[in-house]
Amino acid sequence: MAINTGLASLSEGLWTAATGTYLLAMVAYTGEYAFGRTGRIAATLPAPASVREPAREPALVGAGGPPVAPPANPYGAGVVSSSRGGADSGQRWGRWAVALTILGLALHLACVAIRGIAVDRAPWGNMYEFTLVVGLVATLAWLITLWRMPQLRYLGLFVMLPVLVVMFLAGTLYTKASKLVPALQSYWLAIHVSSVAVAEGILLTSAALTMMYLVRIRYEKGSLRRFTTLGSRLPAAASLDKAAYRAVAFAFPIYTAGVIFGAIWAEAAWGRYWGWDPKETWAFIAWVIYAMYLHARATAGWRGGRAAYVNLLGFGAMTFNFFVVNLVISGLHSYAGLN
Repeated sequence: MAINTGLASLSEGLWTAATGTYLLAMVAYTGEYAFGRTGRIAATLPAPASVREPAREPALVGAGGPPVAPPANPYGAGVVSSSRGGADSGQRWGRWAVALTILGLALHLACVAIRGIAVDRAPWGNMYEFTLVVGLVATLAWLITLWRMPQLRYLGLFVMLPVLVVMFLAGTLYTKASKLVPALQSYWLAIHVSSVAVAEGILLTSAALTMMYLVRIRYEKGSLRRFTTLGSRLPAAASLDKAAYRAVAFAFPIYTAGVIFGAIWAEAAWGRYWGWDPKETWAFIAWVIYAMYLHARATAGWRGGRAAYVNLLGFGAMTFNFFVVNLVISGLHSYAGLN
């Protein structure tokens, strides 16, 4: 089947639309972070009198009862709680942010699907297509995290930023729609590469949450001199740590399956399961690091910065494998699609 250039052009237009929509979503997340109830600007505004000095109930002194303490401010000291104040403004920003993220995801999914139809194969045969899939999965992972932990919504700014970086990277790695080289013309492409792409997208979200965790934990320890305001606006370190850990725990079996599928495909294509090709070697290094992370948490009870740094080290090894090995080091897996 010949390449459908019309559909390929439509896919490229959808990439532009998805990237623009993600950018608008990031602006909306920024609005919630700035103006919302937990936002930076709202925290600097004086609270209304009704919040600063709530009415006291009459003390039951004559009846021998204890005085009634004033009700606690549910919004936190210094945060606007008026129905027309920063809280409601932040809620509107947040709802728009999620709506735009969902719209961007739909456009992104259409971009990838139409690219696959245009080339009549799985749409992850080169670095451009693979990067698109990673960004797609990262966005989906964020929305699932948001569904399970809605209190993290205002942190979407810090998740959408790496997603946008991935989308722009896809643009710089753009490759014209084309047929695959003979070595990749196998059903294992859909199985092996999709598993790795899904795992890497989820691990990208975990890495973003882990970096926020490190900022928050340093703030809680009082050792954060820079980005102090950011640290004070982040959720509790335990919540961020739990979300990051769950993402790795979910993605690791998928990544493991992807590595195994790759070994089976290598035996069919090259007559051996493992040959320590640079791509294979770094995939194994990343796998070992993530296995260490999960093992340390399960057996040694690591919960602090040590485990977080191991998580980031694993993501760093995976990123090195994707960029440096694909673009700089030659090997049997040199299928970047770039000249």
